[in-house]
Amino acid sequence: MISNIIFLVVALVGIGLFVWQIRKIVSNINMGRDKTISGDVSQRINTLLLVAFGQQKMFKRPLPAVLHLFVYIGFIVINVELIEILIDGVFGTHRILGVLGPVYSVLMAINEVLGLLVIIACVIFLARRNLTKVPRLTRGPEMRAWPKMDANVILITEIVLMLALFAFNIADQKLAQLGGHQLPGDFPVSGLMVDLFGSDVSTLQVIATTGWWVHIVGILAFMNYLPSSKHFHIITSFPNVYYTKLEPKGQFSNVESITHEIKAMLDPSYVVPPAPEGVDPQKFGAKDVEDLTWKQLLDSYTCTECGRCTSVCPANLTGKLLSPRKIVMDTRDRMEEKGESPLIFNPAKYTEESERVKATEERTLLRGYVTPEELWACTTCNACVESCPVNINQLSTIIDLRRYLVLEESAAPASLNTMFNNIENNGAPWAFSPSDRFNWADDLYTVSKN
Repeated sequence: MISNIIFLVVALVGIGLFVWQIRKIVSNINMGRDKTISGDVSQRINTLLLVAFGQQKMFKRPLPAVLHLFVYIGFIVINVELIEILIDGVFGTHRILGVLGPVYSVLMAINEVLGLLVIIACVIFLARRNLTKVPRLTRGPEMRAWPKMDANVILITEIVLMLALFAFNIADQKLAQLGGHQLPGDFPVSGLMVDLFGSDVSTLQVIATTGWWVHIVGILAFMNYLPSSKHFHIITSFPNVYYTKLEPKGQFSNVESITHEIKAMLDPSYVVPPAPEGVDPQKFGAKDVEDLTWKQLLDSYTCTECGRCTSVCPANLTGKLLSPRKIVMDTRDRMEEKGESPLIFNPAKYTEESERVKATEERTLLRGYVTPEELWACTTCNACVESCPVNINQLSTIIDLRRYLVLEESAAPASLNTMFNNIENNGAPWAFSPSDRFNWADDLYTVSKN
């Protein structure tokens, strides 16, 4: 009875802290501008099933895709045993779902096979990060102390959780054998190691109890670690993919106030809608996180820090400063600096200010975290958007920051300012009078006659 009460208190505290952190994250995301996202619901659901549930874009790189699939499916299926542990912990039962009979046996067998695959996948992922040092996982100014530590903590924790579950199953089966009864379920992995811990009943009881508690408390602790971790994408990737931009990737959004002004110039009868009372005029572009939309801020919480975007960025590949992954991570860091930091784990204390690429000490996203040099290196090719496995739109944030530079500060590069002046004066990007625009045709006609 006492153990049940202790378990209930631990579970309630763990779940309560998690909900508290989620409320902080929702508050941070709501810091952004409101944006109505509509579109074909059936297309959104199809995208959700293919990209978020089906891991479609992961399979552009087969090896990590297969390994990630093991971890992903294992995470889903192992939750069945988690449900059983929660019920047993609250009501003092033991393997309550065993009443499902053959269904339970199949679930436990799949559970164990996937648990083993999860351990293998995590060990390989650890080797890729720390031994072979895959460039996209280790290089870049954004991949310093915290991101490296975070990735290793996640992988090691998952291995420990699986080993604790196997220890519980092994000791539980041996205790059942010594007690002369059959444990419900099939255990193809731990069943092969049933004699691993010997036959001392008291030792087996300690191992079984320890494995059971380490697994459930570890899951609760891991759950509260998620809001501070890149692994939070296991929650945010689903809404983020659902609200994916359905328009063509190269189609930019228009600034509403400019659209009204142009319509009024083209049609004198057009009536510009009055600005809402009590609402400050919207900036052209974005200088800080509150100028971005809630979807762009949700993007930053969905980043897996996998570096696929940066690894295909032509600007980054040619040695320029731009890293799309850094833009997204900077947005998240600035949002938590200005809003509410994670409740328990604070990544900021693991990140030195010297690791930032700064143009000034201005405490805004633009220049405080992201420099104009990074932004103007972007070719708007959408390679980063296409490669992202969770459909983050890095380009939308880059474009909004550049819009602020151009429309609010007139801080475009000299070459662009020349083009803007030519368009304004000549109606074309070139420094020729409109009356001279077809001189080439006259010259061609003269040459053809001769």
